[in-house]
Amino acid sequence: MRITILAALLLSSTPLLAQESRTVRTELTQVVSKSLDEMMVIPGELKPYQRVDIHAKVTGFVEVVHVDRGSFVEEGQLLAEMSAPELEAQRIEAQARIPAVESQRIEARARLAAALSTFQKLSEAAKTPGVVAGNDVVLAEANVKAEEARIAALDQTIAAHEASVRALEEIEKYLKVMAPFAGVVTQRLAHPGALAGPRGDTAMPLFTIEQVSRLRLVAAVPEAYRQSIARGRKVQFSVAAFPAEAFTAVVARPAYAVDPKTRTMPVELDFTNTGTKLTPGMYAEVQWPVRRSDETLFVPQSAIIATTERIFVIRVANGEAEWVNVRRSQSEGDLAEVFGNIEVGDTIVLRATDEIRPGTEVLERQ
Repeated sequence: MRITILAALLLSSTPLLAQESRTVRTELTQVVSKSLDEMMVIPGELKPYQRVDIHAKVTGFVEVVHVDRGSFVEEGQLLAEMSAPELEAQRIEAQARIPAVESQRIEARARLAAALSTFQKLSEAAKTPGVVAGNDVVLAEANVKAEEARIAALDQTIAAHEASVRALEEIEKYLKVMAPFAGVVTQRLAHPGALAGPRGDTAMPLFTIEQVSRLRLVAAVPEAYRQSIARGRKVQFSVAAFPAEAFTAVVARPAYAVDPKTRTMPVELDFTNTGTKLTPGMYAEVQWPVRRSDETLFVPQSAIIATTERIFVIRVANGEAEWVNVRRSQSEGDLAEVFGNIEVGDTIVLRATDEIRPGTEVLERQ
């Protein structure tokens, strides 16, 4: 009898317990709207503004090397001198042909003068009938034209030889290896006596020169920050070599394409490296400003619940809990930017937990 009464009491109390389990008291807050404006640290790397491997333009032997690794050079400065005996022999041979052809041209001009004089005399005499045969005048005129043609051919031959000499002289200028721009020699592979030649599959460069007075800071900007990329914007960065110092670079060349592997967009920033304080290859931490043109919605970090299936906040509407899916974006302090079917002023649970099921009666804790 006693057991029956106890069971009846338990059954009668079950609805009351269930009702109490569907009512919670917790702290509530509201969805706010504000402009996103924060600094995100993203990785970057300093690279030379210009870098080039200098190869010999013609095949020859290295005679003198004027610079070494670490040498600062100016644009047009002489780096090395080479010699090419075969090239010099070709130029001398081409120059030697010119005097012989010029001698032939002088003789041809003398013959032309004589042929022209004969033709003029015969033409004058032919004015008197019967003094000179007409065929003699024709032959004299043909002789003049032949000498003129011979002189024209010799002129062309001389011009060809002179052009060959000039071409060889221009090629010989390449035996003096010059710096294409101001920078520093970061590699020196040339040594006196070495045979060097034009760039090919196996040809080694003579030098590597990098421009370090101006550097490119290449930053990998996440695609979520695409809207914050603006040409001309000044951005600060730091390097491990000078941890207490901040440097400033200017956004210059966005790639306008996202790398599908890293989901980042390479962006180049220009940095004036006064005194060559920084060097290419340095790792940099870039203080990237993240801003949006329009205001977006923010909720406290603690109001977001992330499970393996969904990300949501718990909205309280008409006193009952409602799960609302959201997409989380940027963080700003204790707040997180979210996108979803929520509006400014919506009441949400401040410290959300998935134990607060949809339909649960929610009362604000005082």
